[in-house]
Amino acid sequence: MFTTRPTLQGTFGMVASTHWLASQSAMAVLEDGGNAYDAAVAGAFVLHVVEPHLNGPGGEAPIIVGPAEGEVRVLCGQGVAPAGATVAHYRSLGLDLVPGTGPLAAAVPGAFDAWMTLLRDYGTASLAEVLRYAIGYAADGHPPVERVTATVETVRELFETQWTSSAELYLPGGKAPRPGELWRNPALAATWRRLIAEAEADGGRDRVAQIEAARRIWREGFVAEAIVAQAARPTMDTSGERHTGTLTAADLAGWSASYEEPATYEWGGWTVCKAGPWSQGPAFLQQLALLPPSAADLPAYGSAAYVHRLVEGTKLAMADREAWYGDASDVPLDALLSTAYNARRRQLIGDRASFELRPGGPDGRTPKLSAYATAAELGAGARVAPTGAGAGEPTVAADGGTRGDTCHIDVVDRWGNMISATPSGGWLQSNPVIPELGFPLGTRLQMTWVEEGLPNSLSPGRRPRTTLSPSLALRDGVPVLAFGTPGGDQQDQWQVHFFLAVALRDRVRGGYDLQGAVDAPNWHTDSFPGSFYPRAMAPGSLTVEERTGPDVVAELRRRGHAVSVGGAWSEGRISAVARDPETGVLSAAANPRGMQGYAVGR
Repeated sequence: MFTTRPTLQGTFGMVASTHWLASQSAMAVLEDGGNAYDAAVAGAFVLHVVEPHLNGPGGEAPIIVGPAEGEVRVLCGQGVAPAGATVAHYRSLGLDLVPGTGPLAAAVPGAFDAWMTLLRDYGTASLAEVLRYAIGYAADGHPPVERVTATVETVRELFETQWTSSAELYLPGGKAPRPGELWRNPALAATWRRLIAEAEADGGRDRVAQIEAARRIWREGFVAEAIVAQAARPTMDTSGERHTGTLTAADLAGWSASYEEPATYEWGGWTVCKAGPWSQGPAFLQQLALLPPSAADLPAYGSAAYVHRLVEGTKLAMADREAWYGDASDVPLDALLSTAYNARRRQLIGDRASFELRPGGPDGRTPKLSAYATAAELGAGARVAPTGAGAGEPTVAADGGTRGDTCHIDVVDRWGNMISATPSGGWLQSNPVIPELGFPLGTRLQMTWVEEGLPNSLSPGRRPRTTLSPSLALRDGVPVLAFGTPGGDQQDQWQVHFFLAVALRDRVRGGYDLQGAVDAPNWHTDSFPGSFYPRAMAPGSLTVEERTGPDVVAELRRRGHAVSVGGAWSEGRISAVARDPETGVLSAAANPRGMQGYAVGR
């Protein structure tokens, strides 16, 4: 089976991420004696520097922790809506959607506290040890990837006329960062150096005390002060108006990352672990539940019948996401994953493509949808982005509005500890750079609805339902596979296709190894409301890679799918690591699309 790269194998440690510098930095931590969690923290802070168009310290980071000994846990690094972020307030400003940029879209930043919590509880390294790689690249520079240049050029006018602090960092002398030339973020390097110095002065020589001091400084010290000041500045956003945000010192001081049990589903001898319904993660599990109970009853892998089956299952799962998912106590997840419910839902999958948004009624309940989800103007053929744009990179408008922007990192160490994380938000096009800190706030509140009574309504103290969706899979209760991808609403479409390529390896002619499963032609549909502003949808749409066979495309069209053929390498940016518990052999693979994801290991 052709692959772009070999699947890496070894016994010491493996890292896969969306940028080679993050992968190698994490590997350096493993080489220095650190474990998977030390490595992931170091790699994540490097991602803030080298992929600023995809994530930043002001964003969020859902994390799945799979220790060699102990229970799988989800570490929630998704911050909540501020106390002042009410539907009434946004309606009073004349808004019926949360803007896609600006401080009104900013939730409490969650990434930093999540990484610090992970380092405290599972790591062995000090604060200075894990931050030194990010500080080095921010202070001494790194050659940026082409998409950084393209993103900055797209929002050049906004930066130069409105977000001048961003222009100072990303357009010094009017020139955007260029591949092959060193680009620096001295303000970010200074932020981390000051944080370390203050944490060491407060916490002394004790590793945990230093980490706890760093968390306090972020929530209540100089970092918090600069964040609150930035949120209060009137800022031009995608509404075309200047608004101030709702984030306050009390919001920052009152939130911290937390652990919870994963949502799980068993299929084909695998147990897949995802974050709960405050993320879109359970939609992956619902797609598995909608498959035939036996893998033997699936159509041939990669055939038109196979793709059709998966696409139609995606539509049903995502319709349930719209109707039921959110940060609420009454999400009927057990019912949504039950055998009886999915047996009924499976009958809705026919031979023809559906153009309807069809949420179900678990336990006899009536689904609730936003007015945007049922609006007549969201009819067949509506598009939300150019076909195949960006190979999973963000599609960015001139006003900073962004769709599908994230990064990912997976690590497994020689002891069998495993982690999957999907850092995102706080990207350079989301908000103006905070001059004192060198990074902007995030915009995750754009994923909530400015309507009362919905599972994902904008509500103080509640997490916006995020698209971020890391994955970890077990065999016989042991972590064996960690994976994930950028891509917004596409994440749990691309990941299901990847996972099945791995899980069905023995049934696929020639077989897909880990890299082959990453490389396999992928697809996505936009047949449900998008999670990013302006929340559009395209009923019946199906975008496939050019490498999909013409006979498959023709049959999908015959079945009624509105098929668009994108670039040969335009769908998916998956990274993955694996461990065989019988042999101890470790594996890793990374996405060739976009030419910046890499796996390393030995």
